[in-house]
Amino acid sequence: MIKTSGSISDNSETPGDSGRSKKVLIAGAGPAGLTAAYELCKRNAVPIIFEKESIVGGHARTDVFKGYRFDIGGHRFFTKIPQVIQIWHEVLGAKFMKVSRLSRIYYNGKFFHYPLKLANVVLGLGLWNSFLILMSFFRSILFPYPKEDNLEEWVSNRFGKRLYRTFFKTYTEKVWGIPCNQIQAEWAAQRIKGLSLRTAVMNAVFGGRKKNIKSLIEEFHYPELGPGMMWEYVRNHVKSHGGQVHMNRDVLKIHRGKDRVLAFTVGNHEFQEYVEGTHFVASMPVTEVIERMDPPSPPEVIEAAGHLKYRDFLTVCVIVDHPDLFPDNWIYVHSPEVHMGRLQNFKNWSPHMVPDQAKTSLGAEYFVNENDALWNMADEDLVDLAAKELESIGLTKGARIEGGVVYRQKKAYPVYDETYRKYLDVIEKFLKSLGNLHMIGRNGLHKYNNQDHAMLTAILAVENIYGASHDVWQVNSDQAYHEEAVEEK
Repeated sequence: MIKTSGSISDNSETPGDSGRSKKVLIAGAGPAGLTAAYELCKRNAVPIIFEKESIVGGHARTDVFKGYRFDIGGHRFFTKIPQVIQIWHEVLGAKFMKVSRLSRIYYNGKFFHYPLKLANVVLGLGLWNSFLILMSFFRSILFPYPKEDNLEEWVSNRFGKRLYRTFFKTYTEKVWGIPCNQIQAEWAAQRIKGLSLRTAVMNAVFGGRKKNIKSLIEEFHYPELGPGMMWEYVRNHVKSHGGQVHMNRDVLKIHRGKDRVLAFTVGNHEFQEYVEGTHFVASMPVTEVIERMDPPSPPEVIEAAGHLKYRDFLTVCVIVDHPDLFPDNWIYVHSPEVHMGRLQNFKNWSPHMVPDQAKTSLGAEYFVNENDALWNMADEDLVDLAAKELESIGLTKGARIEGGVVYRQKKAYPVYDETYRKYLDVIEKFLKSLGNLHMIGRNGLHKYNNQDHAMLTAILAVENIYGASHDVWQVNSDQAYHEEAVEEK
């Protein structure tokens, strides 16, 4: 049964106050949704957010277990977008700390520094293997793939096939669960553009440069209590400025007319309510937006949404009775003999994440599909698996694990497979026909953006609400940001 609750502000127009004339409903309290609300508050609007979970932050949330704070994935705060930098510093001020980066690759029983350090690479791989990699790289220059349709071709052209097979293939397929030749080159161009064997070796040999590729940065900002702290502060800011943030309320239906959205039905298993608005902002998965339209989306759009895929993600967080296990912020686990894909050491992101400095908290990350064997494994079995894998690669040093918890994240990564683009184009065209619906964020746009670009889509969407005409779907489509962001020194 649907009821209308009096708790939702009608946000009616106030004479002389253009901000108050807009009743903006926002689906999702992740970085994109909360940024939209933050920007609306600057314009004296009163945003209303609906979040299906009990905690803000979305993919960038920070969970708490026994006083230890755990990120859902590591989130460096590094960007070249001025508006985003401004928000970060406005919100956190002195609680926004600088962190030195140390990350390594675990491969074939050895650790390799990333960014690459030439002596470390040669020592780890051996002189002969290093020579063969170099020859493979020169061959890729002389005889490149003429077309770069997939990730294997894109990476091989820049690193050579041998280094691709050594450092890229296993880890990438572990992350995505499909062969590299089925992953579109668009993903590689978006995530690692500008980084090649030549630039990596130049950085390894000559060190710092005036312009740094993002993959090679050695310092970044980070909130004292993790990325979730940023979004907890933004939530508090929005509420203090009259905005509403409703937790445990999913957007169940999106009611539409011919060319605009009319209302959301929101709620949970206990109640539902119908809420009208003038503008609607959605950071929820675009497939769910299509599924929840009322009346239903056109058949061809529903079919297209059914072809979009996601990769899911779970983090096994453990507390280890040891003060200093290893110095890395995170480690990429390339070895195929373990399921683990990446490992976070939260104490090395910020000591404030760990209440007892005699302990260490780790996050073992597994890339999965919803309802596969790992996803459905009991939490205690996953903690045992992570403990065994950590010990097998020598990272817990025999120290006792005092407890653990598992966090599952659905639809963490939009998959760039061979067909996704043509289906996404169909969906984009339909959603653009609804003039007051603004899609934002990683899942709202089905684009593998970092949180700073998710924030930018929200900023531009708010500007569109007030008369601008940005094409938010094109944010980051030039593929010139993620790994080629330039920082002048």
